[in-house]
Amino acid sequence: MPTTAESTQPTRLTLEQQRAQDAWRCAEHYKKDHANVAKSLPALIMNSGLMQVLAFCHEHEKEDKPTQKHREEVAKDLRAWLQRQFPDRLTRIDFESFMQDLMQTDPLTFQAITAEAFAWLKWLRQMASARSLDKSGT
Repeated sequence: MPTTAESTQPTRLTLEQQRAQDAWRCAEHYKKDHANVAKSLPALIMNSGLMQVLAFCHEHEKEDKPTQKHREEVAKDLRAWLQRQFPDRLTRIDFESFMQDLMQTDPLTFQAITAEAFAWLKWLRQMASARSLDKSGT
């Protein structure tokens, strides 16, 4: 049975819980279009690769198209998560620096970064859908 001192200490979160918590936080400001983007990114990464998809998301960032802006917002959240998980390899989250860092990463680390992107996006898909439904009232 835990003592009072033990029960008041914060519990260390698993990596899955950290992913879920971060995805929940990111999805707080998401709309339905963000959720659609989050749903589409894993398949795009599977077909084209992480760097190509990040470039696609950034491609027309300044255009006045909501979907494109949502793509870049989701991609920025993904870059932020990956940078926190691989701070020694990914030094900053801005697009240019992040891509330069990815290009200079060894193959095994690049594979780990891509796997982490899939793991985080799995949570984001669910959280974004749930939170966008809450906002629509349906």
